[in-house]
Amino acid sequence: MTTSSRTVVEKVLRAGREVDIDTFVALMAPDGYIEWPYRPPGVPARLRGRAEIRRHLTETAGTFVTFDEYRNVVLHETADPEVVIVEYEAYGNLVVTGQPFEQTVIAVIRVRNGQILSYRDYLNPLPLVEALASVRARPTGRVG
Repeated sequence: MTTSSRTVVEKVLRAGREVDIDTFVALMAPDGYIEWPYRPPGVPARLRGRAEIRRHLTETAGTFVTFDEYRNVVLHETADPEVVIVEYEAYGNLVVTGQPFEQTVIAVIRVRNGQILSYRDYLNPLPLVEALASVRARPTGRVG
């Protein structure tokens, strides 16, 4: 029995929140991709393939923001059984300052045969831009 698209999306959201890179990557199709159409500077537009996705997540996951929970998660199953639209609010903290961080996300995810072909992450870039600015403006504590 094939895993439903909804179940795969629920698993990938949990893996993302828990920074479970192995599970996240295993849910991706070998040539699947993640893209961020709206992103702050420094975030790649698209990652394609498990190796590239793994490398990026290994280098960046949990280094700037950690997420404790996703709230108000709504999964919309569509007329196309491969496509699920998910919306949620992510709550966590900036790693450097410990300050609270909130992010609103809408993602369009296409799943086929239990694997994610495409994950288009329409996050609100403004909280990230503001967080980056606040971290850059933070005194380094260095003397001289």
